[in-house]
Amino acid sequence: MPFRYRLQKFLEIRIKKKEEQLQEVIKAQSEVDRIELLIIKNNKDIQDTRINMRKSDPMMYDGFDKFLKHLYEIGESLEEQRREALKKLEEEKEKLREREKEVNVLEKHKEHKREEYLQEQKALELKQLNEIGAQKHFAKTREKQEEELAEQLKNDG
Repeated sequence: MPFRYRLQKFLEIRIKKKEEQLQEVIKAQSEVDRIELLIIKNNKDIQDTRINMRKSDPMMYDGFDKFLKHLYEIGESLEEQRREALKKLEEEKEKLREREKEVNVLEKHKEHKREEYLQEQKALELKQLNEIGAQKHFAKTREKQEEELAEQLKNDG
């Protein structure tokens, strides 16, 4: 009879939860990456605006200042979003570590039970071999006794 782990369904459920959590981590990481790209784009817009400001007519400085202020506000907002996204990413990674622990515990338990099963199977096999050996020994002994008895009867008769 092959080894059958009685908690296999629980193990499969935990593995599925771990995989789902891994997808959540990937989503959180992609959100962080998306926000960081927006920050890079905003910083480039700030840099381009400053360069264009230097080349432009001094009468337009006021408009450039307002636009730069707007870009800085966007930058601060994006930094806050990035902090929140990083925080969420860490939370999701922590959840993933917990799911991995849960899976590892059951996998170790399964391996332990498998080892116990294999030892029990070896013990049963050894017991069967011992019984077969004992039966053969008794059969040979009885055969030998019958031969001796037949030999004795032959000699007496």
